[in-house]
Amino acid sequence: MEYSYSFLILLLPFLSFLVLGLLGMKMKKPVAGLIGTTVLGVLWCMSLYTAYEYFFAMGRDAATGLYPTVTVFNFTWLKFTDLLTFNIGFRLTPISVMMLIVITTVSFMVHIYSFGYMAERDENYKAVGYEKGFQRFYAFLSLFTMSMLGLVVATNIFQMYLFWELVGVCSYLLIGFYYPKHAAVHASKKAFIVTRFADLFFLIGILFYSFYTGTFNYDLTADPKLITELPGAAWVLPASLFLMFIGGAGKSAMFPLHIWLPDAMEGPTPVSALIHAATMVVAGVYQVASLMPIWVAYAPNTLHIVAYIAAFTAFYAAAVACCQRDIKRGLAFSTISQIAYMLVALGVVTSMSGEGSVGYMASMFHLFTHAMFKALLFLCSGAIIVIIGSNFKEYMGGLHKYMPITNICFLIGTIAISGFWPLAGFFSKDEIVDACFHFSPYLGWFMTLVSGMTAFYMFRLYYVIFWGDSYYEQDPGHRRKPAEVPFVMWGPLVFLSLISIVAGWIPMGHFISLNGHPEEIALQHFQFGSTAWISLCAATIGFALATYMYAPKHNPLPDKLAAAMPRLHKAALNRFYIDDAWQFFTHKIVFGCFSIPIAWFDRHVIDGMFNFSAWATQEGGEAIRPWQSGDVRQYAVWFITGSVALTLILICIL
Repeated sequence: MEYSYSFLILLLPFLSFLVLGLLGMKMKKPVAGLIGTTVLGVLWCMSLYTAYEYFFAMGRDAATGLYPTVTVFNFTWLKFTDLLTFNIGFRLTPISVMMLIVITTVSFMVHIYSFGYMAERDENYKAVGYEKGFQRFYAFLSLFTMSMLGLVVATNIFQMYLFWELVGVCSYLLIGFYYPKHAAVHASKKAFIVTRFADLFFLIGILFYSFYTGTFNYDLTADPKLITELPGAAWVLPASLFLMFIGGAGKSAMFPLHIWLPDAMEGPTPVSALIHAATMVVAGVYQVASLMPIWVAYAPNTLHIVAYIAAFTAFYAAAVACCQRDIKRGLAFSTISQIAYMLVALGVVTSMSGEGSVGYMASMFHLFTHAMFKALLFLCSGAIIVIIGSNFKEYMGGLHKYMPITNICFLIGTIAISGFWPLAGFFSKDEIVDACFHFSPYLGWFMTLVSGMTAFYMFRLYYVIFWGDSYYEQDPGHRRKPAEVPFVMWGPLVFLSLISIVAGWIPMGHFISLNGHPEEIALQHFQFGSTAWISLCAATIGFALATYMYAPKHNPLPDKLAAAMPRLHKAALNRFYIDDAWQFFTHKIVFGCFSIPIAWFDRHVIDGMFNFSAWATQEGGEAIRPWQSGDVRQYAVWFITGSVALTLILICIL
C-alpha cells in the first residue's frame, strides 16, 4: 500500500516523547538528546521520501492533471450522524506535504543545535555538561513536533483543532522551560491565555460550521447537502470562517492578539526558532489556506477583511521592530510582520484560477522560504547569546571579527528576508507584493512600504551586532573575549543558509496552486516587471538608510532622531502601549467590572445559600434533638396528643 509507513510520522515522535518523558531522567543527558535527534532525523528522511513519492513518483492524476488528495487512513472516533462524525486520519495534499518538510527540517536542525545551546560552558566556552532539564527539553520538542505534524495531516477540521490545542500546550511547556524565572512563567501563562481565548472563537466557528453543513470536512463539494440551500448560509459560513480565523489570528499573532509572541522569547532560543518563527505561528496561515476554496466560494468579502487586518499588523510590527533593543524581540516582531505578509497574500485571493489565485501560491511559497531564513536568524541570535550572555545589543558590537561564521550566516538571513535577488525572500515576498498590486494598487504600495521597512530594521540589527562598537574592546581586561560557537551549533546555521540561498529557485507554482494546475513564477525567469523593480527599490532604500545610520561607528544620527521625536521613539520602543491597553482592559474592565462582582456574588450569595442551608439543618437538628430523649412516657404523651389532634381534625373535616 502506498504511504503505508506514514503512521510512523506521528507514532515515532510520540514514542520519543513517552520514552524521554518517563525514562529520560534515568538516562545520561547526551543519550536522551541522541534519541530525540535520531528520531527527528528519521522523520526528516521520511518526509523527504513522502514528498518525492507524492510529487514525482505518483505525480499528477492523468485525467485531471491535479495532484490528488491522498487519505492514507481515516478511522471513525465518534459518530453522531452519517455525516457528523469525528474522524482521525492522515491526509496528504500539496500544502500538507510541504509542511511536513518545513516542520521536520527546522525541528531536526533545532535538535542538533540544542546540543550546543543547552550545554553548560566554562570561561573558555568549552562544554562541561548540560543544563538541568535537558531530557525534559528534548521530550517537549518531540511532543511539539508530533502535534504540529498531526495538525497539518488532519483529515478534518475537528482533528486539526485537537492537535491545534496540543500545540498550544507544548508552547506553554517550552516557553516556561526555565520555570524558576518569573519572566518565563509569566510569558508561558500569557501565551497560553491569549491563544486559548482566541481558540474559543475557533471552536465556536467549528460548531457553527459543522451544524449548518453537517460535516467537519475541508471540502464541501463532496457532501450531498447543497450549502446554498441552507437557511442563513449567506451569513453563517462567513461568520463561521471568520470565527475560525480569529483562532488562527491568535496562533499566528495577528493584531491585537500578538502580545504573547514577543514575551515568548523568554524560552530557550531553539524554542523561538522552532515554535515561534517557523512552525507554530504559521498554523493560522495553514488553517486559512486549507479552507481557501470555501473562503473564495462563500465568504470572499470576509476574506478581504483578513487581508486588511494582516496588512495593518505587518506595518505595526515592522514599526516596532525598528526600535527594539533586544535581539530576539526584534526578530519576534519581524516574524509577526512576515506572517502577516502570508495572510495578506491569502486575503487578496479573488478566484480559483488566474491572477486572482496567485496570492495562494505566493503565501505558501513565502511560508516555506521564511521558515528557513527566520529559523536561521533565530539560531544565529542564540549563538550570539550563548557567547555574549545577553539579549541586548549594547553588549554586542564588533562580532564579525570573533564570530565569522555566525556573521556570514546572519547576513545571508538578513539579505534573504529583506528581499534581495537572488536569495529566497526576493522570489516569495515579491510574489506577494505582485498579488497585492493585482488586488489593489493602494495595498500593493502599502506592502511595498513594509518591505522597505523590513530591510531597514534587519540591516540595523545586523550592523549594530556585528559592526558596531565592540562591548568587549571597550574594556578587554575585565570582559570575556567572544569566540565562534562549536560545529554542533554553526553546522545547522550553514545548512539553513544554503537553503535560504537556493530555496527561491524551487518552482513552487508547479507543486502548489489553488486550482491544482501549475503556475509560473515570472521572477524566476528574470522577467522583471514594474512590481519587482519597485520592491527592489524599496528594499534598497531601506538597506541604504540602515547603512547610513548604523554602519559608521559613533554615528550620532540615530540618537538625534530619537531625541527629535521622543514620544514616537518611546511609543515604538514600548510597542505603542498595546500591552498596557490589554493590561488595563483585563485588570480594570474585565476584573473590575466583571470578575470582582462575580467573585463577590459567588462568596456572598452562592456560598451564603449553601452556608445558610448547612446552618438551618444544624439548628433544626439541635431544635428537635430533645424529642429523641429515650423517655417512653414522653413518647406516649406525644403519641396520645397527636392522635387526639388528628381525630379532632378529621371530625371537623367530615
